[in-house]
Amino acid sequence: MAGPVRITLDDYRAVAPRGAVEFVMRLAETVRGRRLVHVTASRYGGGIAATLNRTLPVVNALGVETTWEIIVGTAEFDASARTLALALHGTEQVVTEAMLERLHATCVDNAARLPLDGDLVMIHGSAPFLLVDRRPDAGRWAWRGHGDMSAPQAQVWAFLRRFLPRYDAAVLSRPSFAPPLPIPRFLIAPSVDPLADRNRDMSRVEQAQRLDRLAVPRDKPYLLQVGDFTRMQDPQGVINAYRHVKKRHDVRLVLAGPEPIAGTTVLDEVREAAQADPDVIPIVLGADRDADLNALERGATIVVQKPLRADFALDVACAMWKGKPVIGSPVGGIPDQIVNHATGFVVNTVEGAAFRLRHLLNSPELIGRLGAAARETVRHRFLITRELADHLGLLAHLTK
Repeated sequence: MAGPVRITLDDYRAVAPRGAVEFVMRLAETVRGRRLVHVTASRYGGGIAATLNRTLPVVNALGVETTWEIIVGTAEFDASARTLALALHGTEQVVTEAMLERLHATCVDNAARLPLDGDLVMIHGSAPFLLVDRRPDAGRWAWRGHGDMSAPQAQVWAFLRRFLPRYDAAVLSRPSFAPPLPIPRFLIAPSVDPLADRNRDMSRVEQAQRLDRLAVPRDKPYLLQVGDFTRMQDPQGVINAYRHVKKRHDVRLVLAGPEPIAGTTVLDEVREAAQADPDVIPIVLGADRDADLNALERGATIVVQKPLRADFALDVACAMWKGKPVIGSPVGGIPDQIVNHATGFVVNTVEGAAFRLRHLLNSPELIGRLGAAARETVRHRFLITRELADHLGLLAHLTK
């Protein structure tokens, strides 16, 4: 059986902006021989884990020694780290002194075990944050904060803030996500990997097969929202917008997301709406979720992303890469991705979403024009080659 295909930087030439690959190579020449260390809580899942899995071989091949270390601890540490992350992102939690001491002690143990002797050490998220308390004298350290931390729980932030001066810099996804910081800030937005299963080119035959398996008919246009079945993602608000549209346009609505946490009721409510209207199709994504989402986004006429609160919400850029106009709410990183009136629309209300949906459905030419502009926006601003260049530029700046 053939192993996984190794992606090289050269493979991105066909999709990245002209000159982007050469720019990454030139940046790599300026830092060749330096050592970059990433530390996270896990090697699995999406987000930063997926990005590192893809980019580490590429950066190493460019002559920049790059390693990826994992902080490990007990089940109690893992639970405390999850609680800390929620509190740091503004969800009030019960945080005890014992939990904070456990986090600190585990980070101290890991600092003695892990090879953290890099020219730049990038600490991702909250679980390994306290490693900095045992940082070596040599090298520079940066904290990579993921998500919106603009309103952290006061008790938790007071504890973590004591350790921030030991970092040389903080790296965030957008300015509004920053808590009060006493150290320099740098901005690096997350990115889309155009060669990953979620975003790779897909034949019409494979797309049709996947939509058939997901029980999505192709006899009429469908609108799509991708996201968790939670109140914060507001699937009911999207359903209400669709109902306004349905009065004048014969369309379907597909809502796709992962299996919800046991005991929550939002998916049940969506399924109840689907029983009353067979053109509402909820889909619980399975093991092949990335390729299934690829097919769903390619088949959609318009994509809606209308959460009440969000982090960067890179699902927007994923849909835009398939040439789809996106109607989104003005939260998190959504306004950074949608160029209002040029690649889609930013709306504040259910009625606003319905108005823009009708506007587009009445103007098929506009759907194509905005979709084409959306894809080019992602090509120039949100592809993984841009994030690669940003990280190499940060390495050059902090270690000069």
